Amino acid sequence: MNPKKTSSILRKFLLFNLIVFSILGLFTFIYLQAIQPNLVKNKTINHQTIIKNTNDHIQRLNIEFDEKGLSTFLLSARFLFQNLDRVQFFNLDGNLIGDTNMLDIDQNVFSRSDLIIEQDINSPDINELKNNINEDINQSLDYYKNLKKIILNDLKNEPLIIENNIKNDFFVQTLDKVLVEKDVVGYILVSEQANDISVAVKERKDFIIRTVVAIALVIFIFSTFLNKYILKPISFLVKYTESIKAKSDKPVNIDNFFIRRDEVGTLTQSIHEMTLDLQKRTNRAETFSTDLAHEIRNPLASLKGASELLDKTTEQKDREKLLSIINHDVERIERLITDYTQMLKDEASLSREKMVKIDLGLIIKNVVEDFKQNIVSLNKKIEIQIVSKNIKQKILNILGIESRIEQVIANLLENALSFSQNNTKIVVEVEELNDDFLIIVKDQGPGFKEKNIENIFKRFYSNRPKNFGEHSGLGLNIVKNIVELHKGKIKALNRIDTKGAQLEVMFPKYS
Repeated sequence: MNPKKTSSILRKFLLFNLIVFSILGLFTFIYLQAIQPNLVKNKTINHQTIIKNTNDHIQRLNIEFDEKGLSTFLLSARFLFQNLDRVQFFNLDGNLIGDTNMLDIDQNVFSRSDLIIEQDINSPDINELKNNINEDINQSLDYYKNLKKIILNDLKNEPLIIENNIKNDFFVQTLDKVLVEKDVVGYILVSEQANDISVAVKERKDFIIRTVVAIALVIFIFSTFLNKYILKPISFLVKYTESIKAKSDKPVNIDNFFIRRDEVGTLTQSIHEMTLDLQKRTNRAETFSTDLAHEIRNPLASLKGASELLDKTTEQKDREKLLSIINHDVERIERLITDYTQMLKDEASLSREKMVKIDLGLIIKNVVEDFKQNIVSLNKKIEIQIVSKNIKQKILNILGIESRIEQVIANLLENALSFSQNNTKIVVEVEELNDDFLIIVKDQGPGFKEKNIENIFKRFYSNRPKNFGEHSGLGLNIVKNIVELHKGKIKALNRIDTKGAQLEVMFPKYS
C-alpha cells in the first residue's frame, strides 16, 4: 500500500481561504445583484400609487383622454406629480398625447432677458450646437419608436418597469394602463431620476471591493508570516529528523532555530535533546552489549578450562579447588547478567519517572541506618558516621527521584564496604555550598591504585577486591548515570589525611 502524499499546511490554508472567498464572493455577487432591483422596486411602488391616484382623478373628473383634456388635467393636477421628473400619456395606438415637459408650468421661462449674446452662425460653437440638437432629435425619435413597441407588444396585465441611463443620469420608469370604468383608454409612463440608486449601488460595490482587498492583504501577510516563521522551520525539523533516521553523514543544520525564544525554538531544542538522548541510548546499548560479551568471555574461558581439568584430575583437593573455581565463575556470570538486566530496566524506568522535591538529608539518614543494621547482622565491625558541615537549612531540598537517590547513596556505601576491613570507619559528610549540596563518602581501605581514577566509573572495570563474584563492576557506572541525570557531578580521589578513598557527589539545590 502506497503511503498518502503529504499536503502542505500552507496549501491547505490557502485552499480553505479560497473556498471561503469563493462562497463569500458568490453571496456578495447575489447581494449586489439584488441591491438595485430592491431599490428600484421601492421607487415603482410609489409610482404605482401615483398612477392609481391619476386613474381615480381622470375617472372622477370625467377627463377626456385626448391632448386637450389631458393638457387641462395636467395643469389642474400638478400636485399629483410632485418629485417626479416627467409624466407622459399615450393613446391606444402608442402615440404621445400628454407630457408634463410640454406644459407652461413655470411662467418665468417667458420673462424677458436683458442679456443679448451675439454669435456668428458659422462659428465652430454654433456648428457643434447644431450637431448636438440634431443628435438629441434623433435620439428622441428612436426613444419614442422603442417606447411605442414596448407599449403595444410588451405591456401585459402587470405594470412594466423600465430602467434607463440618459445622459449620465439613471431613470426609473413605470409604464401602466389608464383605466376608466375598467376599460383601457390609454397608457401612462411615470419617469423619475434615480441617481441615488446608482450612488448607493456604487458605494456598496466600492465598500465590498475595499473590504476584499483588505482581507486579501491580511491573508497574504498572515500566509507570509505563517510560512516564514512556522511552516518553514517545521519543514526543516522534519528534514532534520528524517536525516537522523536515515543516518545521514550531514544532517540538516538547525542551529539558527536554537536562538529563537518562541515555541519553535523550544520545540527545536526539545527535538535536538531528544535526538541526542536517543543516540546516546543507542550507543550505550551497543557498548553495553559489547562490554557484556567481553566480560562474560573471561569467566567462560576459566569455566571451560576448569571443567576440562576436572575430568583429568583424580586428587580430591584439586577437584575441590576446580569446583570452587567453577562455582565462582558461574556466580560471576550470573551476577553480570542479573546486574546488566537490572541496569537496563533502571535506565528505562528513569526516563519515565517524574522528578519531585525531596529531602536529601533524610534519604542519607535512612540509607545509612539500613546499612548499619546490615553490618550488625553480618557481624562486621565497621562504623558508619554522618558528619554535617555548614548546614543552614533544616530540609536539604533537591529535585530528583527518591528511589534513585537512595540507590546512589547505597551503591557508594556498598563500594566503600567492599574495600573496608573490620575495625575501620566509613564517614558520610554532608556539606551545604552556595548552590549545591556536597556528599562525600570516605573509607579507610587501600584507596585507588589507578593512574586515572576516573576509570572506576567505566562499566565492568576489572580492578576489584577478592570477592569479585559478588560484584559485577556496574555499580559506580550506574551511580554516575543517575547523578548526571539529576544535573549533578561525581568524582573520585584518594584521601589526603589518611589511607583510603573518597567519592564526592554534588546535587544542585532546589527551593
